Amino acid sequence: MNIDFLSNQPEKINEVSEMIFKEFIIKTGSGMKFEDVVKHFSNTKDNRFPITLVALENGECLGTVSIFENDLKIRDMYKPWLASLYTKPEYRGRGVGEKLIAKTIDVVKELGFNELYLRTEDASDYYRTRGWTYLETVSDEKHEKIDVFKVKCI
Repeated sequence: MNIDFLSNQPEKINEVSEMIFKEFIIKTGSGMKFEDVVKHFSNTKDNRFPITLVALENGECLGTVSIFENDLKIRDMYKPWLASLYTKPEYRGRGVGEKLIAKTIDVVKELGFNELYLRTEDASDYYRTRGWTYLETVSDEKHEKIDVFKVKCI
């Protein structure tokens, strides 16, 4: 399995956009259109935010993760953020997510950051068991409870 920048794999932009649209846009009721998601992923970089990584094996995209400067407006003091971690269901349990997270931490460290943050509504146990430190629970503009975590980039 290889982890690469989506910006190096432009042929995967539509596939990544589809995964994220189905998992994070439709399910959350966001009004964002699919075309907007494609446009976003068409503009990701490898050395400044937003950054998107993809897990690849034999040309197949197994999953993705992004790095945003901020992923929670009410906590703009925290930077940067791991966002939109997604592994296709048929590849779950194979360490794809862990490899994407490890590469994300490496990228953030190379960019000069000592910490990485994330928000989750329903995967707190996943991150706790992988060494992330719980910081707080907040409510967003939709009044959803969001757990905020951080990890040291060492």
